[in-house]
Amino acid sequence: MKKFLAPGFALLFASAFFVDPAMAQLINPLDNPNEIGQVTGFDGSLRQMILKYVNFFLYFLGLVATVFVIYGGFLYITSQGDDGNVEKAKKILTFAAIGILIILISFALINTLLTAGTGSQAATL
Repeated sequence: MKKFLAPGFALLFASAFFVDPAMAQLINPLDNPNEIGQVTGFDGSLRQMILKYVNFFLYFLGLVATVFVIYGGFLYITSQGDDGNVEKAKKILTFAAIGILIILISFALINTLLTAGTGSQAATL
């Protein structure tokens, strides 16, 4: 299996360095970065772009933490009194809950700091 993965990753890595000529024609040297930003939803602001990417990443982490809560609950329910599995499930649930709290706090902090003084509305959960 490893024989087939290495060439695949090498091909994927090498393709990142080549620009498709059809895609290169889409870029016009006369394009205004502010207009591009407004059309794509970034409002021409680096701060808004960073906020959008960080929020997407935090939403993804929240989804992962929720999956771990479901997995920990499943382990806890199906442990049938086995102390090893019960402790493992409790540990997973504890760390998932801590992760969700950290994600919520960082979401609130990032949105507060990056939207402070801009006059724009903060993203909602």
